[in-house]
Amino acid sequence: MLRHTGQRRGFVHNLRLAILLCLNAGFINAAGFIVFAVLTTNVTGHAALLAVNLTTGQFHSASVVALWLLLFLAGAFTSSLYIGKVGRDKPFAYTAPIIAIIVIVLAVAFFGHDYKHTLPKTEIFAGSLLFAMGMQNALVSMVSGSVVRTTHLTGMFTDLGIDLSNAFLSRKKLNPVGNRRIILRLCIITFFLLGGLIGGFSFLYLSFSAFYIPAGLLLVVLFYDYFRMRVILIRHRLRTPAN
Repeated sequence: MLRHTGQRRGFVHNLRLAILLCLNAGFINAAGFIVFAVLTTNVTGHAALLAVNLTTGQFHSASVVALWLLLFLAGAFTSSLYIGKVGRDKPFAYTAPIIAIIVIVLAVAFFGHDYKHTLPKTEIFAGSLLFAMGMQNALVSMVSGSVVRTTHLTGMFTDLGIDLSNAFLSRKKLNPVGNRRIILRLCIITFFLLGGLIGGFSFLYLSFSAFYIPAGLLLVVLFYDYFRMRVILIRHRLRTPAN
């Protein structure tokens, strides 16, 4: 999932990445919104909210929203800077950002049980998740060559609309590349929504313990390639006759 980059990366690699990390982002977005009333995986709504707060004179609220925007940006900057320094063609370059995201999500799960609905704590918890999702979005964009986005759907719906119109105009001249693009976009949308459903129900039943689930999904992403290679190696040994 993370081992293949550049020319070595194919449709299946991006599909696996999209499924797991869209589930993760959708989960965090829904659970975060239920408890904090803040969207934690994208900034489009926050940009509009910032403008509204400024025009209505709510300058403290505007400063908080501006801080959230900057935290998402800082997360993307930090993740991409680290990957760029290490080298995006090296699989282990993505390890540290994923571990950092796991730590943030685990911190929300652990310390969230003492959460009281006060503005300072909301700012901290929501801001930390926005920082983490900024890191995830940049990481996924870099590993997939900007093919996959996992934390928002505006661009996905736009691109899917374009691809579907091209497919409609082409009729029987559909090509495999176009088909794969449509499948990938549909998977991103579907699993983000599915993650939101799981996140919403999980938080209602488990409270902040629900955030241990996306941390687990990130661990799967982190170790997926390792375990897959181990399975392939074991299969190869079983099929190779002993001398």
